[in-house]
Amino acid sequence: MEKLKVKKLDKRAILPTYGTKFSAGADLYALSDGAVEIAPHETQFMHTGLAMEIPSGYVGFVCARSGIALKRGLAPANKVGVVDSDYRGEIMVAIHNHTDKPQVIENGERVAQIIILPYLAVEYVECDSLSETERGEGGFGSTGKK
Repeated sequence: MEKLKVKKLDKRAILPTYGTKFSAGADLYALSDGAVEIAPHETQFMHTGLAMEIPSGYVGFVCARSGIALKRGLAPANKVGVVDSDYRGEIMVAIHNHTDKPQVIENGERVAQIIILPYLAVEYVECDSLSETERGEGGFGSTGKK
């Protein structure tokens, strides 16, 4: 397992943890002075109290946790947050309440998960044509239908 440097910005912060041996995402924990209420259809920024040194060529994707999303309607407002390798500030999670009822996040509650993945940096080059493929320009819902 690779090592990733994580700085606690607050002594109460909880390092990310994996739920199982083969989990792709590590849980991120809320850091607050008490319960935080999120009104229906509103968004609140949740602190984690953590900063990370993500290696060059990698990115941190902050994603929803399925349990809190499905059971309580809480998920990152931006769907997937992107933490670039040169960012050294606090990891924050913008949690949106998709329900018609107020939801409460407690200090130390798992609010999202972070997945560290490699990415390919490219130079975008304008061209006049692209190579042919079987799919071609078929877009949304175009595959698997004859």
